[in-house]
Amino acid sequence: MSANPTDPATQPRRGAPLWVQIPIWVGLTALLILLGFGLFRAQHPILSIGSKVPNFTLQLFDGYPYNSEKVVDLVSLRGKVVVVNFWASWCVTCADEAQIMEAAWNYYQPKGQVVFLGVDYSDVDSEALQFLEKYNTTYPNGPDLGTRITPIFNRNIAMPETYIVDQQGILKSEQIGPFQSLDDIRSAIDPLLSGR
Repeated sequence: MSANPTDPATQPRRGAPLWVQIPIWVGLTALLILLGFGLFRAQHPILSIGSKVPNFTLQLFDGYPYNSEKVVDLVSLRGKVVVVNFWASWCVTCADEAQIMEAAWNYYQPKGQVVFLGVDYSDVDSEALQFLEKYNTTYPNGPDLGTRITPIFNRNIAMPETYIVDQQGILKSEQIGPFQSLDDIRSAIDPLLSGR
């Protein structure tokens, strides 16, 4: 029995024409480059110590205003040391740190040279407010609406995270994970207040 040249089983398989393959390969290469770039950025914070912190706006929770204002912009706080603390109600170590952060706020707040901003990350407002009430938190706090603030500082959130910005808007220190004591927080803030 001889092979029939018109039989599809005996026809050699042909790939897509070259004009179809080229855009596919270019598209796949571009996608891989974008994924690689995204992974690189996920592993490296956008800001490093000594970088100027871009302005951001934090819409504050009801009951947690700053100077009676419900919205605060970082740029409006120039001249003050700003402590930006990322936390969430579902974060166990945030609960460990909550009383230390409040103690630090109570320590610095009377002189008005330091502002604490709590940024609630990826949370439910009602649970966040319960958390703030449970730990008697009084400093300004608000949700990171649309997750716009978190990526300014870091794409690799490890709750809690705290960033300390000096009077000129420069990132001076970061704490990944909870502070262990008021003295730890003071060691990061006090040099900035004394001009060191």
